[in-house]
Amino acid sequence: MEETTNVLAPATADATTEEGKKSKAAPRKKTKKAVRQVSHGRCYVQATYNNTIVTLTDPNGNVLAWSSAGKVGFSGPKKSTPYAASMIIKDVSEKVKDTGLKDVNVFVKGIGSGRESAVRALNANGINVLSIKDITPIPHNGCRPPKPRRV
Repeated sequence: MEETTNVLAPATADATTEEGKKSKAAPRKKTKKAVRQVSHGRCYVQATYNNTIVTLTDPNGNVLAWSSAGKVGFSGPKKSTPYAASMIIKDVSEKVKDTGLKDVNVFVKGIGSGRESAVRALNANGINVLSIKDITPIPHNGCRPPKPRRV
């Protein structure tokens, strides 16, 4: 009788040692990513009724750091409060400390209660606000309304 061998299975796919234990590949060493030095940037604040999201970018739009109320630890109706917005800015400014970001142009979107407190918190956390622009989308007469109900 001939012994059959599995030709389809590659020899290196499940390499086992003599003891029957699987050998692990050497763990990869993580290389430290070089931090870009950016002195001027943009800050996008999206303040909705339910949440506040802040993103800090360089002048080209590449994201340096971002944070939201849920990421900081708020949940439910507390996410859209002015206090939550100030904590978000504190979290984001700590992440960006090593990039050297000093001046930002602020772009505010939405109608939530965290709009103004986010801009004030930027100044309080050592980031100079150069300009504030409102980029909230406004419909030019919007969608067609539903037809009236017949009762």
